[in-house]
Amino acid sequence: MKGATRSGYLAYGVAIAIVLVDQFSKHWVLGALGLGEGQSVAVWGPMHLTLVANPGVAYGLLKSGGAWGRWALSAFELVVAAALALWAWRAERGLIGLAVGLIMGGAIGNLVDRVRRGAVVDFIDFQSLHFPWVFNVADSAITVGIVLLIAESLIPRKAPAT
Repeated sequence: MKGATRSGYLAYGVAIAIVLVDQFSKHWVLGALGLGEGQSVAVWGPMHLTLVANPGVAYGLLKSGGAWGRWALSAFELVVAAALALWAWRAERGLIGLAVGLIMGGAIGNLVDRVRRGAVVDFIDFQSLHFPWVFNVADSAITVGIVLLIAESLIPRKAPAT
């Protein structure tokens, strides 16, 4: 079996970076800021840090129902991360590697929370701009990764030389 492609290694590196930044930011909000559930602090302009324990998936969607839901979502996140890791292994284009790495890192970051804390730690809050969800670095990475995958699918491919 051959090794990962260059884009695959990019995906793994991005995933690791996202997990580290995501977990560090959550640790900072929980520890240094000492925010309790629902507490908020203004950061700059419309941005606030508001601590929310999210039992659902990204942006509070699909809230899990108790312990069964928590572990079902955890299993789903693990399967998604594993499938993305396999996809990344053979990724041929850098944009795909970047996108897959962002999504994989986000899924793993939220999986860590769900397993350790029973819910995902969300804290980035732009509700004053009428954006109804509180989210985190992992959610942002997943969203940007999906947008990049969509954009990549719209880029015309060069026809192979005959």
